[in-house]
Amino acid sequence: MRYINSDLKDKSILITGGAGFIGSNLAFYFQENHPDAKVVVLDSFRSGQTLSNGNLKSFGHFKNLIGFRGDVISGDINDKDVLLNLELNYKFDYIFHEAAISDTTAQEQDLMIKTNVNAYKDLLELAIGHNANMVYASSAATYGNAASPQIVGREAPQNVYGFSKLCMDNLSREYMQNSDISIVGLRYFNVYGPREYFKNRTASMILQFGHQILFGKNPRLFEDSDKILRDFIYIEDIIQANIKAMNPKKSGIYNVGTGRARSFQDIVDILQRELGTTLPCEYIPNPFIGSYQFHTEADIASTREMLGYEPKFEMEDGIKAYIGEIKRVYEEEVKK
Repeated sequence: MRYINSDLKDKSILITGGAGFIGSNLAFYFQENHPDAKVVVLDSFRSGQTLSNGNLKSFGHFKNLIGFRGDVISGDINDKDVLLNLELNYKFDYIFHEAAISDTTAQEQDLMIKTNVNAYKDLLELAIGHNANMVYASSAATYGNAASPQIVGREAPQNVYGFSKLCMDNLSREYMQNSDISIVGLRYFNVYGPREYFKNRTASMILQFGHQILFGKNPRLFEDSDKILRDFIYIEDIIQANIKAMNPKKSGIYNVGTGRARSFQDIVDILQRELGTTLPCEYIPNPFIGSYQFHTEADIASTREMLGYEPKFEMEDGIKAYIGEIKRVYEEEVKK
């Protein structure tokens, strides 16, 4: 679905983190809906390097871009030479900044700040030099355990990832005061949908539960999972928000969720309904009580007002749209 009237003919678009989950979906959105735009994808791609927690340093995967016909650049946003190449050899109209160390359990504070904050400042300077509007990925992790609904201005990050995203937001506000470009930070809530599989253990519980069920395993949930609520948002609504943020009524930081919290029990029940299964759930003690968010729900009033954003997918709609891809990935990647 196309979310803006402009055909973006002769416009040049940079997507950092473009081989990742959200970045690759953005790349294909432009290819399918604005074929006259020039799209450049930058990603560090996975190399086997891991963080101290054992998770991959980069989730970018070439399979997320199979069928993409734009420019693909392998490079790290921390590399000044990579940024200099972008500055001198391209002229961008829009920058979508999705690249980040996005693992919320990562302990490498130095790498997190360098990648998520310092490199973002360099990209902001690039955007200003090119007169390119900036749309970047912030995160609901900035709120930590703040009470629902989560409202911009009530942040309390509980990990370095959330802190780094709040630093990005603070930096953005400074630049908003002194630049002619628009700058929009989008605080994503719990995103799910196609092209997330290569996030491995950090992929959504919707995908993970789906594959458990397809494997014939009883879904394993924490006790009282009907009372553990999150604002789950389908990737298509994330794309909508990004596209509408290209020319906002006002620069700013905006929540991107559905505005409605749903339970983990809901996920399993909807998946079983869509997959035609009736596997009994297994309930296990929650070892994270005391350090676990039991309720997230985005306040999206300002997102509606300033971006014209309106979520289209309830969880039932999102899982229904996603179910074919969950099955395909299971057959082609998990089962083999």
